[in-house]
Amino acid sequence: MNKISNATIRRLSIYLRQLEEIIDEKIETVSSAEIAKMSAIKDTQVRKDLSFFGSFGVRGRGYSAKELAEKLKIILGLNKEWKAVLIGVGSLGKALSGYKGFAKHNINFIAVLDSDPAKIGAHIGDKVIERYSAAALKECCEKSGAQIAVIAVPASEAKKVCEEVIQAGFKGIVNFAPVRLHLPEEIALYSVDLAISFEHITFKLNRNSDE
Repeated sequence: MNKISNATIRRLSIYLRQLEEIIDEKIETVSSAEIAKMSAIKDTQVRKDLSFFGSFGVRGRGYSAKELAEKLKIILGLNKEWKAVLIGVGSLGKALSGYKGFAKHNINFIAVLDSDPAKIGAHIGDKVIERYSAAALKECCEKSGAQIAVIAVPASEAKKVCEEVIQAGFKGIVNFAPVRLHLPEEIALYSVDLAISFEHITFKLNRNSDE
């Protein structure tokens, strides 16, 4: 199979969200044009993205919303449970731990870790905050089979934590720290820098004000 770009993967997630809305509205079939309109993406792009993974739908009749949603879940790996560990329980970490959407997509946080002694033992949702250490990470990975680490620590700590995450045996990292991480190719990495999101908006607003 050809290498799938990060942009394509992001669009597949967008299509799935739109399909879930369609299903909630009791709509049974949907066309690529309708998915494209809801996703603010070109119709040709929707068809191209789906074509990477096989043939979907019936010409002239569109797609079964439920069937396409289920196939996208399989493609995105959401048809199985993924165990994750959250590292860092600051304001962002607390928000992440309380987000209900993860469970809907089979992401299960099995442990929450922090290095601040004042937070150890406190409850966050249905989890008790445990003391962060390289040994604790390794134990989480080996005993539970967790594969994903979510890093929500300050930028100054992120690289060290990332190294310990890899050494512990995790295969996927979602990084919320505002720092660039350079990892081995076999480690799946997705970074979310909220400041960049705001800079994207301020750039557009600034350009609009200059016109």
